[in-house]
Amino acid sequence: MYDPQMQLETSRLILRQPRLSDFDRWAEFMADAEASNYIGGAQPKPVAWRALAAMAGSWAIAGFGMFSVIEKASGEWIGRLGPWQPDGWPGTEVGWGIRREYWGRGYAVEGSIASIDWAFEKLGWTEVIHTIAPENLNSQALARRLGSTRLGSTYLPAPFAHMAVDVWGQSRAQWQAQRSKLPLSLK
Repeated sequence: MYDPQMQLETSRLILRQPRLSDFDRWAEFMADAEASNYIGGAQPKPVAWRALAAMAGSWAIAGFGMFSVIEKASGEWIGRLGPWQPDGWPGTEVGWGIRREYWGRGYAVEGSIASIDWAFEKLGWTEVIHTIAPENLNSQALARRLGSTRLGSTYLPAPFAHMAVDVWGQSRAQWQAQRSKLPLSLK
């Protein structure tokens, strides 16, 4: 499944595997306390490097991981989103994180729709979840836009074992039943 050339495209985004050239923007994003608040908090540059390496490594050993999100119009790295399931995770997740200066443009929903389509079609997933902090109202709204509902609460595995999260999600059948109402198709 690992193909370093594999990428998804939407009308405004390129979703591709993370690269070392993404690191400076990735580190800036993870150093932003507001943008990283619900994904582990602000991180110093060496910790951000390890996170980027872990995401790239997930692609190499599992055949999937979150995508780097590139804005087509500018060529800028604007975030990371997509499929994620490290050891001990509560399910097959599509998550998102976008640089703060790109919030409010619909990029998280656009990229998440493409990622969910891909996860169901190419990875054969039977459900998709989103782990969301109970106070993260913006991500809850995004989950609802994607057709997900709150399924319950849990704790994440170490090193985030202190983080209580709500699990939002839906089955493949639920996604397929409502997918035509969502405005995105892949190019």
